[in-house]
Amino acid sequence: MPQTERKPIPAEDLLLQSVDIWKNQWFILACGDYRTNEFNAMTVAWGSIGCMWEKPFVQIVVRPTRYTCQFTERYDSFTLNAFPRSYRKALQYMGTKSGRDSDKIREAGLSPVESEFIAAPGFSEAELVLECKKIYRDDIDPARFLDPSIDSNYSENDYHRIYFGEILGIFGTSQYQK
Repeated sequence: MPQTERKPIPAEDLLLQSVDIWKNQWFILACGDYRTNEFNAMTVAWGSIGCMWEKPFVQIVVRPTRYTCQFTERYDSFTLNAFPRSYRKALQYMGTKSGRDSDKIREAGLSPVESEFIAAPGFSEAELVLECKKIYRDDIDPARFLDPSIDSNYSENDYHRIYFGEILGIFGTSQYQK
């Protein structure tokens, strides 16, 4: 696959439709170390992007039962990668198959590439890559749900682990820069 031409984007110039990109477009979360070839990736559709503790940040959630969670725990960085909508089938595949059992990244037709500032890989086909360093983690506690309907997302009691990542680098196509 050809590499998408991306340019650095200052955090204050990042332009995106924050609900749409999570709910309808999705991201690929990649965790691990590109240089040692010890990484995994999965589709994520729940999270946020903003400012926390005076730092540009993203918040992601990963169920501890997912294979990617062990990479998120072991390594201090991750990327969030947004793709053109033409990659929807690849993102669906990445969200339904486990990297524990196969090389799902290759099977999805995606090409990992080295990141600029962190160990975790990005993807050459991505039109937006957020390079992040973990700065906080916690586990969702269902006793703290103020809306009881949220619990219906956890029929197997596999509550997400929450990670905050400081955004160290943003690389994207012109549509993501104001």
